[in-house]
Amino acid sequence: MSAAERPLTPTAEAPLREKLAQLLFVRIGSNLPPIRTVEEDEDRVLELLEQVPVGGLCLFNGSFANTPGTLARLQQRSKYPLLISADMERGAGQQLRGYPLFPHAMAFDALGVGAADAVSSFGRLTAETARAAGVHIDYAPTADVNSDPRNPIISTRAFGTRPERVAELAAAFIRGCREGGLRTAAKHCPGHGDTHEDSHHARPVVTASREVLQDRELPPFRAAIEAGVPLVMSAHVCYPALDESGQPATFSRQILGDLLRGELGFDGAVVTDSLLMAGAKIGFDSEGEMAIQALNAGVDILLDPAEPLATLEALEAAVHDGRLCASRINEALLRVERLKELAFQNEISSTFDEAANRRQTEELALDVARRSTVIVRNEHSLLPFNANQSLCVVLINPFPLPSNADPPPLGIYLQSKFDKLRHFEIGAEPSNDTLQQVVQAAGEAQQRLVAIVVKPAAWHQFGLSPRLRDWLQALIERSPTAVACLGAPQGLEPYSAAAAQLCTFSDVPASQFALAERIVSRP
Repeated sequence: MSAAERPLTPTAEAPLREKLAQLLFVRIGSNLPPIRTVEEDEDRVLELLEQVPVGGLCLFNGSFANTPGTLARLQQRSKYPLLISADMERGAGQQLRGYPLFPHAMAFDALGVGAADAVSSFGRLTAETARAAGVHIDYAPTADVNSDPRNPIISTRAFGTRPERVAELAAAFIRGCREGGLRTAAKHCPGHGDTHEDSHHARPVVTASREVLQDRELPPFRAAIEAGVPLVMSAHVCYPALDESGQPATFSRQILGDLLRGELGFDGAVVTDSLLMAGAKIGFDSEGEMAIQALNAGVDILLDPAEPLATLEALEAAVHDGRLCASRINEALLRVERLKELAFQNEISSTFDEAANRRQTEELALDVARRSTVIVRNEHSLLPFNANQSLCVVLINPFPLPSNADPPPLGIYLQSKFDKLRHFEIGAEPSNDTLQQVVQAAGEAQQRLVAIVVKPAAWHQFGLSPRLRDWLQALIERSPTAVACLGAPQGLEPYSAAAAQLCTFSDVPASQFALAERIVSRP
């Protein structure tokens, strides 16, 4: 039965349990241990749907080849149409393996004039691919302003460090996605950029004044709302200037009600950031209590609960004992229904041209990567490298994520350009023997490149460990070396001894290819 032939949400006479279940969006697939694909998770989710009709799914670790079939089967078995959501900040390939990835958002800022047009095209192409795969909601754009360079979780995910620039590009992304039929969620309201802690691990506090927050953090959210964004994601971050109680935004009536709905005039759905995060869980004895407080604060969608059945039971009990008002549930349910109306009003036809979309995605991703790759320093004209001389390349990547290309493409690209190439790929904790082998090869080579991945990633350390940082500093002091940061520009700061420095703002394959081009040719 298609979505058009079923009610989108429970009727007024439906059991309370079904109404509450519509406010839960549960995970399918995982990038967290135990890692599992969407396809491997199908039976577990189907078993859950047979017990409770959750409102939607949050997709991780899928593939473009197989995930659409899995989602179609689950839609057929669900009592009410499911809203399928995913974090696709870098395009559909972020959660659908086999599809090209776009560089991180900060790379678009580096384009200068014309960035908004590129972002809009990025949004449209992502939307077309996502909708063809059965996805309705993208948890993007990141509307945070990267105002604290120490930020371990926003960084290159932000469109920049200036509020007006982030506002411009976030709005462009929303418009592009809407053109392709994909709904978006501006995050992390009211702003996660001025933190030096990751809310996956801790509960950050932003101590800025209300005036500073108004001028710096809120303009991108205002622009997103003006652009028609239908969802806003709350931050598990405290803002004492906005709520003296010290509650994180996710649990704050002052922030979600007075500020977001009142002052900013947002009338769409509010979705939490993942409820698995420490920033949400701290101070609560159970996930159920956490969910009750979030709904009472004005949240409409509870994202990524670890124990959906137990949480549902707690919500039912809270309604029965008066701690959660039925009118609040009906209000949230109405917003979920409106989202479904938006998502299902135009079912995707068979006109999706995968070959054309894939080609355009690859071309735009590579164009953005090329134009955003910059040489920060080039002492003694170390660059470009001479293709006729030997080259030692070391890629340090401490992020073992399913979305990473395997093998990383940097070495493959350089093999086609250098006949005498030694290439090493090392992770977060290489052995001492491996590091010594690299030192020996670097000493024997005529040219040296070290590429480091410094990017924000949930539940991962930002930057290199002290051990690797010290090792790299010693390596580049031995001989003239080029250091490239495949990510945040501040990742270069510890390596001032490097004879040449480059930054790509991203580690996606297109950015690795752009780096390979740049080191052998002048811009």
